[in-house]
Amino acid sequence: MSTSVNPDVTSALARAVAGPVHSPGTGGFADALAGFQAAARHEPGVIVSATGAEDVRAAVTIAAGTGMTVGMQSTGHGQAPGTTSGPSLLIDTRQLSGVRIDPGRRTAHVGAGARWHQVLDLAAEHGLAPLSGSSPHVGAVGYTVAGGLGLMARRYGYAADHVRGLDLVTADGTARRVTVDRDPDLFWAVRGGGGNFGVVTAMEIDLVPVTRLYGGGMHFAGDLIPRVLRTWLGWTAGVPDTVTSSVGIVPFPDIPAVPEAFRGRVLVHVRVAFTGPAAEGEQLVAPLRAIGPRLTDTLGELPYRASGSIHAEPDFPHAYVGDTALLPEVTDETVDRIADLSVPGAPVPCVIQLRHLGGGAGRQPDVANAVGHRDASYLLQVLSGLDGTDQAAVADVHSGLLATAAPGGVRRSLGMTFRATTVDEVRSGYSDESFARLAAVKTAYDPADLFRPNHHIPPAA
Repeated sequence: MSTSVNPDVTSALARAVAGPVHSPGTGGFADALAGFQAAARHEPGVIVSATGAEDVRAAVTIAAGTGMTVGMQSTGHGQAPGTTSGPSLLIDTRQLSGVRIDPGRRTAHVGAGARWHQVLDLAAEHGLAPLSGSSPHVGAVGYTVAGGLGLMARRYGYAADHVRGLDLVTADGTARRVTVDRDPDLFWAVRGGGGNFGVVTAMEIDLVPVTRLYGGGMHFAGDLIPRVLRTWLGWTAGVPDTVTSSVGIVPFPDIPAVPEAFRGRVLVHVRVAFTGPAAEGEQLVAPLRAIGPRLTDTLGELPYRASGSIHAEPDFPHAYVGDTALLPEVTDETVDRIADLSVPGAPVPCVIQLRHLGGGAGRQPDVANAVGHRDASYLLQVLSGLDGTDQAAVADVHSGLLATAAPGGVRRSLGMTFRATTVDEVRSGYSDESFARLAAVKTAYDPADLFRPNHHIPPAA
């Protein structure tokens, strides 16, 4: 249930902003609230559909003056709004969707509502590419400030490493241009600390001179899971930084929308993105092709603007939760546990992914940011749909897998953790020193803790 907001406050918002203001039960509220993630909706008492930065500034000012918490949403991929008490405001940023390319500087100015496919298409016209992720449907700004682990991470690092500036409205209602020169601590914190420090209305990011990839994926039958995982893990030990890859184990439902060869089966999907020549790519993937029969094999030359086809992730809203662990290695016990969870008809169907890190993702950028645990070699992610699935059972299965994979304690990738989190779980995404610094920046810029509906970093005690 949403927490109610005083009608006088709603009226004040309507007078102060150019965009529409929605209250529960009124026309437009459901559409403004709707996002990709159907399992963890925000529960606001009022929504402002901002038309520009001035709307955001006015809305935040009123929220701060009336004791409301503030959340923000563009596409809602993977959001984890958590719980708040008292009245709350949601700022819908999807109308802030402008994208401008500066080919001379190799940069893009990206509004808070823009999705990666917009940036991909416009940048491609100039022979450039953003450090986008596996899904082109994701909101570019939310992805980036959460870290942004993309398809070329091992070559170029995280998307957050390539932010030049941020337009940010802080809790005092100030619209700031945040750069390393103007606000170094805030610039460090937002890039990796997400929405804890204000509302990002736009960002300026570097583009890279990439127009094509050798990439795609291969599906193997589920009975090859252990062989695929062990072969892929051994293969990753020797590939150059120009290769970024992952493995996904996917239980496909037995429904007409799924290709007939996939229906009701658990398959293993090996994904590769290589920025080098296609002939070299063919040689690199030969050990993977030798694993066994393939149901599909899409590896080949493709334009970078079509890179979303590598993972081919769903683009329709659905309810799911997911957790992560950043790992120094993937043990035999973890491989066996993954195989045990991936039998057809399992009580808790799990999509389990391993992503290869290191390379550029393991190095600090020239301008440091808050992205945590760069020493990890692999990211383990487990996801489950919630339609008709017991949430307690899902949580038990997920936590059990993470305990096997990281017996010394879980270190999370918060940008890929798709559920509500406790403060201690958020703390696991950073070193102790970084978390303390994040809390200090929070204290400086949001001492009243206005921005709580996220992976929450509270002000320092």
